[in-house]
Amino acid sequence: MASQRHPKRPPSPGLIPNPLVKKRNLAWTIAIQPPDEQDPDEAPPQQVGLKDAARPAKSPPPSPPSTAAIEAGATTIADHLAHFTADLSSHVLSSPSVHPQLSVSALSSLYEANEGKPQGAHFVIHQHDHPVAGTHYDLRLQINGSSSASWAIMYGLPGDPNSKRLNRNATETRIHSLWNHLIETASPHTGTLLIWDTGTYSVLPRRSKHAPSEDPSSQREDYPSRSSSPDATPATQQALLEEAFRNRKIRLRLHGSKLPDPYVLNLRLTKSEDASGRAKSLRKPRTRRRGRTSGGTPQRGQKQQQPETSESEEDGDGDGDDVRESVREGDADAHLVPPAEEADPAADVSALERELRELEDEHVRRSNAYPGAHNSIGSIHQRKWYLSLDRRACGFTKRRQGGKIIWERDDDTEPSTEVKQGREDAAGNMEAKAGGKPTRLAFPFYVRGADYERSVVTGRRGEEILKDEGVTNFIPRKGWTPVLN
Repeated sequence: MASQRHPKRPPSPGLIPNPLVKKRNLAWTIAIQPPDEQDPDEAPPQQVGLKDAARPAKSPPPSPPSTAAIEAGATTIADHLAHFTADLSSHVLSSPSVHPQLSVSALSSLYEANEGKPQGAHFVIHQHDHPVAGTHYDLRLQINGSSSASWAIMYGLPGDPNSKRLNRNATETRIHSLWNHLIETASPHTGTLLIWDTGTYSVLPRRSKHAPSEDPSSQREDYPSRSSSPDATPATQQALLEEAFRNRKIRLRLHGSKLPDPYVLNLRLTKSEDASGRAKSLRKPRTRRRGRTSGGTPQRGQKQQQPETSESEEDGDGDGDDVRESVREGDADAHLVPPAEEADPAADVSALERELRELEDEHVRRSNAYPGAHNSIGSIHQRKWYLSLDRRACGFTKRRQGGKIIWERDDDTEPSTEVKQGREDAAGNMEAKAGGKPTRLAFPFYVRGADYERSVVTGRRGEEILKDEGVTNFIPRKGWTPVLN
């Protein structure tokens, strides 16, 4: 039986009405006003809503990164000189007349003359009031176009040629980027940082202790040319510093804005301290146990190692005595450079960020250089050098008075009334021009710490930098006392 094919169903005349919609609601219409008849001040509600949904809300322009964040490496900027000079200019105080001051424009010119140049010889002395390491002074010397070597000096630079504590321990720290020479900042975790003095340096030739004394104003400020040929290019200060650094004996003249002129230092690294520092640098860092320090009295059966001093290592004015006196002072500043693992251990960071930090810390530990800096001289972290004032090169001669030896300058004369008015202040003695306006420190001077010392650029003390940076929860380390004898 043949199957019958059903005809195709005709198309539906319309949609099937929704039985749940009321009939009176099916007649709704929307009247759309033509564009030319619309009120320009009154847009349709649905159009306003669509525009608001599509257009994101305007966010305020981002504020510039803080100086503390830049210094810590948490953020980067393109033009460090412009950023830091603008920051310093906005915080310059009208310094008291007894404090020397370097203008921000002069600081900028000084930096531009040295940054990125093989002839650059920039230095800075930072006062760093750290919550863990305490107050100390960082001496930083330019070693290439973009980087500087650094030594941490607990009590600051020596300024009294007749002091009973003429010498200092100078501990090597990380290689820094040169733009760190421009920073003044503060934060709860790193404390305050101010520019105590800045300028250029000259590496002087080593002088035998048997050599006759010379007039410091006439002596050469650098090594002679490495070649006897008159056409040979003289060595740069960076090359001379690297050579002296590798020989472990640096004789340095600092041309600052605050320090006396001339001001000459000796930096020495004994063979035993060199070997000890190299051995420590090869060890993997470990967390220190609280409640017990590694310094101080050696354990039973452990022989305390003394720095080597010999006639061949003595360099100029009383180097052997200086080294022995530094040893007698002990390791009071052995804590000066806190290990990286002690810095903010409870920071709330993600696992990825923590891993990146660990990789970066490992690179910093191996290279002894912060990101962006280059360790071109082979600096080793936490090697302990010995720093002393070169009294002869600073213009002093040895004389006997009242049964004891004192050091006096050949040109010592009774100062005028104007000079006397400008000399005495919280930082020690101050030279002065006619009219009582000070120019720079004069011997003897004393470094009195964070409560007294001011920036040579802005005139601020540490507490004023804390206020300018909005830091209210910084807790300084107690117990620091200046060397006044």
